[in-house]
Amino acid sequence: MTERGGKAVYGACIGILMLEARFPRVPGDMGNGLTWPFPVQYRIVPDASPDRVVRRRAEGLLPAFIAAAQDLVRHGADAITTNCGFLSLFQDEIAAAVGVPVATSSLMQVPLVQRTLPPSRRVGILTISREALTADHLRAAGVDPSTPVMGTEGGREFTRAILGNEPELDVEAARADNVEAARALAAAHPDLGAIVLECTNMIPYAADIRRATGLPVFSIHTLVSWLHAAVLPRRFDTRLDDVRR
Repeated sequence: MTERGGKAVYGACIGILMLEARFPRVPGDMGNGLTWPFPVQYRIVPDASPDRVVRRRAEGLLPAFIAAAQDLVRHGADAITTNCGFLSLFQDEIAAAVGVPVATSSLMQVPLVQRTLPPSRRVGILTISREALTADHLRAAGVDPSTPVMGTEGGREFTRAILGNEPELDVEAARADNVEAARALAAAHPDLGAIVLECTNMIPYAADIRRATGLPVFSIHTLVSWLHAAVLPRRFDTRLDDVRR
């Protein structure tokens, strides 16, 4: 451990606020450390179950999320994120409380992705629960509430296992749920130009969604990788003799 600006530093500048969950964290899941090409720090927020955060708007949990975020900053985190896109509702409050960049939700990418598309195309959102994702969640992330949204709750496994906090997950069935929902989103909106995955547990299926739809796919992995590149920029060797080569 070293000290930097009065903070304990443990070699990881990205801090991740985690729900208290028991479902499997398969490789690619935000909560699996092997997902990241750089070290991260985790803090589990007590009583933040998937059901309470998604279906009950994380009611009563803001102080616990702020306390966990502040603890991550004390231990060297230079940026904070979370492992649930529905926590966009807490974006302003957490950012105000910690003094470092905060990205609570993958949904925050939607306006930027929209700017990358031709005028004739628009971005769509794939979520673990279309019913629970309200206009409030979208507005808190800076997203136009008219943005097309499709949920995976019509599938066999993904929504049921994650929101039900099940101890086992049929990964192939979850993959099929995500691909089928993404195809349905693209079919319902022929003008779709890209997809943003709301749920951080969808990362393992991003490549499958890209292959099935042909559309660019953005996730919390793309957002956090971008954030990490900002707080820990790559250092290039710009010595003159190297440049001359």
